[in-house]
Amino acid sequence: MDITQLVSDVGFPIVITFFLLHRMERKLDQVVMALQNLSN
Repeated sequence: MDITQLVSDVGFPIVITFFLLHRMERKLDQVVMALQNLSN
C-alpha cells in the first residue's frame, strides 16, 4: 500500500473528526455557561 494513499484514506476522516469535535466543544462551553447563568 502506498503511503500517500494511506494518508489520504485515513487522514481525511481524522481531520473532519477533529474539526467537528472542536465545533462541538465550543457549543458545549456555551451551553455550560448558559446553565450556570440560569442557576445564579
